[in-house]
Amino acid sequence: MKMITFATAAVLALSTPAFAKITTGTSVADMTVVDSNGASHNLSDFAGKRVVLEWTNEGCPYVKKHYNSNNMQDLQRDATADGAVWLAVISSVPGKQGHKDNVQVVNWTAQHDVAATAVILDEEGTLGHAFSARTTPHMYIIDEDQTLVYQGAIDDNSSSNPATIDGATNYVREALASLDAGEAVAVTDTQPYGCSVKYSR
Repeated sequence: MKMITFATAAVLALSTPAFAKITTGTSVADMTVVDSNGASHNLSDFAGKRVVLEWTNEGCPYVKKHYNSNNMQDLQRDATADGAVWLAVISSVPGKQGHKDNVQVVNWTAQHDVAATAVILDEEGTLGHAFSARTTPHMYIIDEDQTLVYQGAIDDNSSSNPATIDGATNYVREALASLDAGEAVAVTDTQPYGCSVKYSR
């Protein structure tokens, strides 16, 4: 059973109506999710660590762009090696593109050498609607103080062609580098690109 719990008033207010955007700079400290292994994770447990949220859908050509080239996995490995928690989120409902059960997640992560800390199965779309995740990929970064510091695209080239990765500005990598340097994130909000998240509503 997938469960999302919000305890801060700010996040509760922003979680309704559906697709109300959580503003960059908002605290998202108390949120519990259950991953594909049945383990619970609460953002309050990650205080002092960065958290990256990545909405994903294996069948989406824009996701394939970053996974088939290993661009996403390299980013996952670099971030987690630096101490970040990386949560890949699947909000596709059963019967729609990208939906996976626990066994399928195991096969997908093994086949593609996925380096996320955990994969969150959000088939009811609770987490996705709360964050207003619209595309796959759609990226979010939460800093050590549990404040949302970036949301939007992975990079500045919205083509699905993997050849366009070279030379693109990777917003996620740049934001993480700024946090490493003790600097404010320069670009905090960008327009996400990709396939629509396959919600039930």
